[in-house]
Amino acid sequence: MEYLCAPWRSEYFSSKKCECPFCDAINSPEFDEKNGVLFRAKHCFGIMNLYPYSPGAFMVIPYKHTDKIEELSQEGWLEMSHFVRCGVEILKKRVHARGVNIGMNLGSAAGAGIAQHVHYHLVPRWEGDTNFITTISATRVIGVPFHELYTNIKKGFDELNLEF
Repeated sequence: MEYLCAPWRSEYFSSKKCECPFCDAINSPEFDEKNGVLFRAKHCFGIMNLYPYSPGAFMVIPYKHTDKIEELSQEGWLEMSHFVRCGVEILKKRVHARGVNIGMNLGSAAGAGIAQHVHYHLVPRWEGDTNFITTISATRVIGVPFHELYTNIKKGFDELNLEF
């Protein structure tokens, strides 16, 4: 068996303040840049995925801590949907994504890594963006610096001139 050393993950696990990393981000606006927060709206916020499937992947997350979308207010649900749509446009314009996977895994049985707090995933995709390394080595290669992607995508959201 081969092992891949990923020491940055220990920082993530040792710095958890509560049981939900999304609630940690919600309650720590002073660390927005460090946490990769892209925007804060009235009912939801956007945050970069620190362990992405594809460079530039991010999430749209309600402030309400729940594992059931049916518990979200209609206004909150519509706001999340609005930012998912904006996010797709931003990924296409700013990182030149040729496609975008949008997904929401509800519950651990559905594959949710953080099942206790619902969230949308937006994953930018490009033609031929999968290669042998993932298949042979079960390893993902991210070829763009995180902060560069964060700054670029955040700038797209900043240009929306959000006022809440």
